[in-house]
Amino acid sequence: MHYKVSASILSADFGRLQEEVDDVIAAGADLIHVDVMDGHFVPNITFGAPVMKCIKSDVPFDIHLMIENPGDFIEDFKNALDREPKGDILTVHAETCPHLHRVVQQIKEAGFKACVAINPSTSLSAIEEVVDMLDMVLVMTVNPGYSGQKFIESALKKVSELRIELPDLDIEVDGGVNADTVSKCKRAGANVLVSASYLFGSKDRAKAIETLKNS
Repeated sequence: MHYKVSASILSADFGRLQEEVDDVIAAGADLIHVDVMDGHFVPNITFGAPVMKCIKSDVPFDIHLMIENPGDFIEDFKNALDREPKGDILTVHAETCPHLHRVVQQIKEAGFKACVAINPSTSLSAIEEVVDMLDMVLVMTVNPGYSGQKFIESALKKVSELRIELPDLDIEVDGGVNADTVSKCKRAGANVLVSASYLFGSKDRAKAIETLKNS
């Protein structure tokens, strides 16, 4: 299985954000994970489309909307790119989308790859009606909102169930992924690994990415 590392800029130095993005790309990151938080769905506020508009990336963006009413902001994030979406992923949470099918359609129509995230306490049944439309599913292994939280291993059961049902689907895990937990994620069936504090806090980021990919 081909493993990809999605570098979460939630733990980057915001004062030199472009340098941080360039550095992790040079170190081997496959995706740049952009955690968008609104202070309502999750207890934190990060940044939105105007800040993202200032970031350039040679690898696809992995945009994670941890916000209420995400369908209202899809075009904003498309316009924040300096190009048409080409492999860029837009993720919404099942918990924020009463009309999830419609929102997934909006994501596709905007040109993004479509991903739906589920929190540790959310069942896979929340996405069963749209999973065939998705390019990726994100299984949260922490409760969303902050970097550096403790890994919730029980969430991996959902990863295993998804991998059996959909062997070719990209399955992403986000939260507490590091050298100690990554092998458990892989054994469960995850192939896209979000890393924030572990990666950006490492003195040797290339080695950290290699560890995530090859452990």
